[in-house]
Amino acid sequence: MSTSPPGGIGHVPVAIYSCAFESTAVREAERRARRYADARHWHVAGAWSDDDPCVPLDVRPAWTAVTTTLSSGLVRGIIVAGISHLADDAAQFAALGVLIRDRGGFLAEATSPPPRQTSGRQERLRVLLEASAGWWLWKDLAPGAASCPGHGQESVI
Repeated sequence: MSTSPPGGIGHVPVAIYSCAFESTAVREAERRARRYADARHWHVAGAWSDDDPCVPLDVRPAWTAVTTTLSSGLVRGIIVAGISHLADDAAQFAALGVLIRDRGGFLAEATSPPPRQTSGRQERLRVLLEASAGWWLWKDLAPGAASCPGHGQESVI
């Protein structure tokens, strides 16, 4: 079964999994994971949740259903809102990711994407930072706007 890496873009069927005591936490985790999948154009095949994080992972009914869909090829990846839904720490989460990769899939944590870098972003940030410190000239913020018409001089505000 071919897999796409967690950062990949394309039509990839994924499962969303969450585990929390409160239903509001489960709903928020699902929303976060769906946004993560949508940003990558992944198809969410289903969302499963368990309600007791104290129960061992291998006996949680929803987790068993998710791994069954992965084994059957219905999904290629599993998305969780945070590692706490599956593991006690990052090492356990990474080990679980290796097991899932061995089954032909991937495990992704729905993290926020890095800010988009656009041309001119650094310059705009410099101007805004200088403005907040009171060190800026109006012409830096809006070139040409600070010129006095007919006088050929720029004014400092």
